[in-house]
Amino acid sequence: MDFRTAQNGVSYLTSGLLPVRHAFSTRLGGVGTGEATASLNLVPGELEEESVTRENLRLFSEAVGFSLSRLVSLRQVHSARVLRVSGADAGKGLLFPSEETADGYVTAERGLFIAVRTADCVPILLCDPENGVVGALHAGWRGTFAGIAPAGVERMEEAGADRRRIRAVIGPSIAGPCYETGEEVYAAASDRPLLRDAVFTPSPRAGHFFCDLPRANRLLLLEAGLRAEHIGLSGLCTHCREDLFFSHRRMHGRRGTMLSVIGLEEPQ
Repeated sequence: MDFRTAQNGVSYLTSGLLPVRHAFSTRLGGVGTGEATASLNLVPGELEEESVTRENLRLFSEAVGFSLSRLVSLRQVHSARVLRVSGADAGKGLLFPSEETADGYVTAERGLFIAVRTADCVPILLCDPENGVVGALHAGWRGTFAGIAPAGVERMEEAGADRRRIRAVIGPSIAGPCYETGEEVYAAASDRPLLRDAVFTPSPRAGHFFCDLPRANRLLLLEAGLRAEHIGLSGLCTHCREDLFFSHRRMHGRRGTMLSVIGLEEPQ
């Protein structure tokens, strides 16, 4: 992945695999000063004044190059629900409240940007550049094993994409030995034994396992028909990289939130 720092000081990550405007935010470059939210927390919450978060959103949109008023990011509930969104949804979730929930978005509308919120879960950005369709998915363990990755591919095809042309980048998340889970997570993959055996390894603690969620989502994308060369992995762990990322687990739930955003630019 490419690490970029904009003139306004905001740092973010991009991938050459996605030839459309996109970014995986880091925690760097904002105006927040709270211990748990310094400095680029992008989602309003009780740990920070909303005015600070709004300024961070403005700085992030300025750095990446998209209109904040055209951003969609609803409340997430760890589901496999993927919505196809349009201009009528612009601003929902971050700029003004919405009761609607989703853990993924797809759009073919130019000028509309979609974003998922993470602080350990897996963000996945997708695009079919030939057919002009993009997607963004939030994949925690529940969403992963409920099939949000294949659901996102299906929604993209409904919007006009060809799954053999879809490119996907799996962004920074908690991974490997940093993600120890209990039997509940292991059981969530019980109906997919081959996938389960590929992504879980026993922990030294009885009844616990290490789970490789990025690999699980890569395997699910392959099963959904994406080409191996069209799937990228960031290889970055949010729990390990305290210098770059917020982490729900490392920070015991008191933390800021990052955004992974993608969209099709308006024609010139």
